[in-house]
Amino acid sequence: MALVEEEKKVEEVKGGELLFCGTTAWDAMGRRRTSPEENLVSPTRLRPLMGVEIRSVAAGCVSCHCVALDVQGRCYTWGRNDKGQLGHGDKVQRDRPTIVSELSQHKIVKAAAGRSHSVVVTEDGISLAFGWNKHGQLGSGSAKTEIESSPIRCQVSEVKTAVCGGDFTVWLTSVEGSSIITAGLPQYGQLGHGTDNEYNTKDSSVRLAYEAQPRPKAIAALAGETIVKVACGTNHTVAVDKNGFVYTWGYGGYGRLGHREQKDEFSPRRVDVFTRHNVLPVDAVVSAGSANCACTAGGGQLYMWGKIKTSGDDWMYPKPLMDLSGWNIRCMDSGNMHHFVGADSSCISWGHAQSGELGYGPHGQKSSAVPKKVDILEGMHVISAACGLAHSLVVVDRANIADRLEQLEVHDGKAAVEVTEEPDDNDVAEKAPKKGPAKKSQTSNKRKNNSESSSEDENNSEYESENSDEISNGQSKQGRGGGRSSGRGRGKSAAPAKKGTGRGRGRPPSEPKATKSSEGKGTGKRGRPRKS
Repeated sequence: MALVEEEKKVEEVKGGELLFCGTTAWDAMGRRRTSPEENLVSPTRLRPLMGVEIRSVAAGCVSCHCVALDVQGRCYTWGRNDKGQLGHGDKVQRDRPTIVSELSQHKIVKAAAGRSHSVVVTEDGISLAFGWNKHGQLGSGSAKTEIESSPIRCQVSEVKTAVCGGDFTVWLTSVEGSSIITAGLPQYGQLGHGTDNEYNTKDSSVRLAYEAQPRPKAIAALAGETIVKVACGTNHTVAVDKNGFVYTWGYGGYGRLGHREQKDEFSPRRVDVFTRHNVLPVDAVVSAGSANCACTAGGGQLYMWGKIKTSGDDWMYPKPLMDLSGWNIRCMDSGNMHHFVGADSSCISWGHAQSGELGYGPHGQKSSAVPKKVDILEGMHVISAACGLAHSLVVVDRANIADRLEQLEVHDGKAAVEVTEEPDDNDVAEKAPKKGPAKKSQTSNKRKNNSESSSEDENNSEYESENSDEISNGQSKQGRGGGRSSGRGRGKSAAPAKKGTGRGRGRPPSEPKATKSSEGKGTGKRGRPRKS
């Protein structure tokens, strides 16, 4: 095992060239359909990072921002910044990768990105976080400050790695008996502590909320195990212990936990497929998308479970993905509904995509139901891969491919201008439906929550719905009154306007407004800067 770890380290520290594909319209991502000129449909070099030795990249399956680390331990962030998730001390969107200056005294070796927060780990086992902290996902011990736009210290020590779900964070540490620690939103049991911390907001109210957990806490059920790998979806977690056993917990819709049922699990539950003769090897790859999980088991065979395609049956338990049999898979990541794999000397992608995030090029298909090579990267060695809501990042080894890199397009990005403060547009989406009585949206929420839980999650897989916060809340709002979680997601009141046609008295007139405000961004009155 030590030998494998050593080889991995050498590979990671090597560094390479970062390539990007998907949409560059960070403010629009998931809120409206992006125009072709805003999308990079082929893997593209980013000018600020040309020649920089990037060791790893991070993006969460519902995140609209990116984090990259170079071999010197510097941390670069770019993308949407409405909650300070880039760590630059402001809420100004960055189109170009920018060094997080407040981390310059640390050597950063690991990074992770959630919906609107980021977490990094230093060489000496310290973890720092920045961004949205409404649910305590930064692990600072307090959720009083909702937005932390500069890095703050997490209350964990001896950290080996960190990963982020939508609104929660998981750390792996070398502390005996506390190898896995979690903080953040407990709504579906994704923290693994046996509870969702649900309570009534007032004695007389049926409105439910979920108590934030800002203080990182070790998962008691796994105290006797040493967890060595972990991955997070929007509201679920998958972990592997040193013996190769796999555990999942959190939101269970579409079978994403692999237990042959759709029940939420509030504590880690072992996946029975990976026991006895099929435990995971030490160099296994583990990944989680917004509604699915994947890992490599014996012989390097890739298994997947959950919502694998936008149509067709869900996989309620892990099944081998035969298309990738025989490939030596080194790294993998999953986005909202797309996947990227680095295997042998190829880069493979597939899934549902709208913005070029599969990297098939201007003449290639947008989406693919089956794994397919990214032709322009054929023969390149992929070091790291990351998938966000509507974008993908890969790091390729520069050895022997200098001439081929020269042929790739280069994206400049706009310089950071003090323009967009994201909440403005969201406020429009919120204000439109508020003309009727205040109770109306709550009533429609109740109606909405009475419909079957999985219909909400459908929104989550179709990222081109209206608003990225709303989509990812697609998962966060379903089942057990999830939507009543103290008004998470800013596009909240716009959602009922979309679905509740004709219900509620004032609904039909306000529907066009809500639509206008969510889809018409970038044109007309609001004056949002837009590429011509």
